[in-house]
Amino acid sequence: MAGCAMGRRITYLLAGAALLLGPAATAANPVRYQVKFSPSGDKTLDYLLAKSASLVSLQKKLPPAPFALISRAQADATQFRIVLHSLGYDSGRVSITIDGDALRDPALLGQLTQAPKGQIAQVLVTPHPGPLFHIGTLTMPGAPAGFTAPATVHPGEAARAAPILAARGRLQTALQNAGYAFAEVGPPLALAHLGTARLDVSYPITPGPRVRIGRIRFSGLKYARADFLRRHIALRPGQKFSDDALTRARDSLIGLGVFSSVTPQAQDRPTSNGQVPIIFHVIEQKRHAVTLTGSYATDLGVTLLTSWEDRDLTGRADTLTFSAAANGLGGTGSVAPGYDLKSVFGKPDFVARGQTLDVSLEALNQSLPAYSRTALLAGVALTRPFGPHLALSYGPSVEAERVLQEGVSRNYLLLQFPMSLDFDTANSVLEPTRGINASITLTPTEPMVGDHSPFLIAQASAATYLAVEPAARGVVAVRVQIGSIQGASQFGVPPDQRFYAGGAGTVRGYTYQTIGPLFPNRTPEGGLAFDVANLEFRQHVWGHFGVAPFIDAGQVSATSAPFTGTLRVGVGLGVLYYTGIGPIRVDIAFPTTHAPGSGGFALYVGLGEAF
Repeated sequence: MAGCAMGRRITYLLAGAALLLGPAATAANPVRYQVKFSPSGDKTLDYLLAKSASLVSLQKKLPPAPFALISRAQADATQFRIVLHSLGYDSGRVSITIDGDALRDPALLGQLTQAPKGQIAQVLVTPHPGPLFHIGTLTMPGAPAGFTAPATVHPGEAARAAPILAARGRLQTALQNAGYAFAEVGPPLALAHLGTARLDVSYPITPGPRVRIGRIRFSGLKYARADFLRRHIALRPGQKFSDDALTRARDSLIGLGVFSSVTPQAQDRPTSNGQVPIIFHVIEQKRHAVTLTGSYATDLGVTLLTSWEDRDLTGRADTLTFSAAANGLGGTGSVAPGYDLKSVFGKPDFVARGQTLDVSLEALNQSLPAYSRTALLAGVALTRPFGPHLALSYGPSVEAERVLQEGVSRNYLLLQFPMSLDFDTANSVLEPTRGINASITLTPTEPMVGDHSPFLIAQASAATYLAVEPAARGVVAVRVQIGSIQGASQFGVPPDQRFYAGGAGTVRGYTYQTIGPLFPNRTPEGGLAFDVANLEFRQHVWGHFGVAPFIDAGQVSATSAPFTGTLRVGVGLGVLYYTGIGPIRVDIAFPTTHAPGSGGFALYVGLGEAF
């Protein structure tokens, strides 16, 4: 066998020299070839063999020289063995022939070199997977007594490489979560039993000592206060060391909005009392931020908003934000310029960890198709999370306003107590591609001036996002909204508290507020119930550009019963330019039926998705 192998090597060397030095080499033509894969009976294996083959990926490039084609096929043969083993075919092999000759055939190179110009070589790949191996025994030599391994791979299942390799990282994490901060899990060792098609797998473990959390410090602080941060992270010296606990502490610090980067680091060795000091390396964001945003709609005109924010007012992650908006600039019909001035103070960990206090004061002036309004609003709200995706917000608010509708001006003083339950698993605010965003809001309202009955405003909304193409290049987005006001008649509710539809937030294509019951002069009345549904498909088409065809439908009724108004439907197309902070979006929408007060189309421009 050794002499035979040596003979093959000499043959290839001589052939290579002939290619470099001999006249036949200079006359050799590049080889055009076709590749065919024989089916193996395993569709996944066939797919991966074709995807990993350089014979396929390089086929449409410049044709290779004869020697290069053989080398390319030999490299693929090595890669194919890796594919077989990764899927559990540990005794499998793949044969490759060129024009019926095996790659090791000494005559193959000469035949390819002397082939007539233009002849197409036939490459045949034939997998011989053999039996599918299954996991036999699983052992963890060196594992500490009492340690329970996470169930990642199981005896009897197919011996595929990906879960076997991934189990190593999960084992190490489980050991660290069990207090073994310095545990190391070696690469898995596999022993194949060819006769029984079984693969025994062993994970060697060096656990190290079991330790607890020690002293907690912070590096990189400029303004934030370490005593507040220690209370906030809920990580205490003396508790069992846990990698998950460090991750939760890091995420909670990032969630404060004060830091751009947080990296927890455990000391290399424990102290004499078995504790591991922890240091959080942080980078603080700039304390102050100024923003400027704008939007445009044909009905409401231009809205410009600027804000100034102090992200860490006292070093305890409390925020103070002042914003000023000019709205109704260039609006159509009865829409006139107005303003919205607002200040908000936010204090995290108010009374209880995770609970946020927001105090707001707002002054605004609006001139809209349905009414004109000047108001002063003040509110206090507590937001309490229940897990990572669910939160409850509640608190009192007071609204003093003067509202003009149909030539009649009325003063209102409203005491309200809004309560909102929010569920959010969406992966982005400006460009969600998966998840759900839902909320239910109840707002009991007590009019404090005049002879008006108390009423309850109930609203619910839910949006979901489903990626239907790889890398979320195509996303189906659906949203539904519904609301009802109970306890008062239509005109017993202040105009600004009634429901309206039409415009960017509900049914695009119709002028803002024009869907629903109307006065004799076709001015919107506002109703006691509404329902809206939105459907759109967001598609990346080229580079940073995308499109989003959409359809909206909704109605508003004078009674408290949803689904009883006149249904209006709008259709349109959005054009998107994707940026690092979210898409810039331009929507053009058309009403399918004419409605009083609405034109033939509407245009909307803004930052972020429609919902």
